[in-house]
Amino acid sequence: MRKALLVQARECAQLGSPMYAELLTRAADDPGGTVAEVLGGRAVPGALLRMLGTVHRLVLEGRAPDLAAHYPTAGGTEDPLAAWPAVRDVLVEHAAEIRAGLAVPPKTNEVGRSSALVGGLLSVAAATGLPVRLLELGSSAGLNLRADHFRLRHEGGAYGPESPVVLENAWRGLPPVDAPLAVAERLGCDPDPLDPAAPEAQRLLLSYVWPDQPVRVARLRAAFEVAARVPATVVRAGAADFLADLAPKPGVATVVWHSTMWAYLSEDEAARLRRLLERAGAAATGDAPVAHLSFEPRDPSRLDPAQVVTLRLWPDGGRTVLGEGPAHGLPITWA
Repeated sequence: MRKALLVQARECAQLGSPMYAELLTRAADDPGGTVAEVLGGRAVPGALLRMLGTVHRLVLEGRAPDLAAHYPTAGGTEDPLAAWPAVRDVLVEHAAEIRAGLAVPPKTNEVGRSSALVGGLLSVAAATGLPVRLLELGSSAGLNLRADHFRLRHEGGAYGPESPVVLENAWRGLPPVDAPLAVAERLGCDPDPLDPAAPEAQRLLLSYVWPDQPVRVARLRAAFEVAARVPATVVRAGAADFLADLAPKPGVATVVWHSTMWAYLSEDEAARLRRLLERAGAAATGDAPVAHLSFEPRDPSRLDPAQVVTLRLWPDGGRTVLGEGPAHGLPITWA
């Protein structure tokens, strides 16, 4: 338990959350205490982040006023690094609800990961010269299905239209920014999709953003504005069922995209997805290509602070590592 807490604390520090790093370190100093009781021994990274996300949701709902004083996302002005005693009280008071939250996969929709998506789509456009049919697995609220409507700044300038979503320091090196990128279709799936216009869904998404990271919070809120004016569809389905009828479509490049979701699949579903992608790829032609674009840890069996952008593009079917970046997506260093 103590080791898992300290590993997650270190990763939170590396990803820019001193608050969560401190909370998990303080929990590690009490290895048989409140956190262990709430987790029931499941101190894996996913469980710890679900626990913290559920606590954050209670704060955003106004149900933990003493703790809210330490949370910038709730207007708190007290030191976030001094929040542990109030967090411990919330864990005790709401233990049953927090345990229930452990069973729910984190409902993240990290907008920063769109930096990997846009660069990958530019690579597909450069290789095919075709509009993109974008299919996203694990879409949550579908915010990244609108990634071509975000503004990405980099050391050489900026890419994309003027937008409420501005991704600073998005790229180191450049993908093929001169490629003619056009998204003709945007469709995603999620076992439990969220409506980005619904206040309760917005609160839930915000609860999984680390509360001492105001830039990520601002990106998420700006993405709600983009979602309100750019249509996209997210259907209720698992990833393999969603792709059950996947086939190339003439005149467009069919791109299947996902980020930080593969570790949540069962072995059976992951194997089924591979077969479906291979089947669609085998039917691809120059006028109807198929691509598998991902931003996932090098080792899909674990969550990792560093992830890679990979692309398989059929009819050739070769796999290319396009770049790499931290789990929240910024910056992506292009190969």
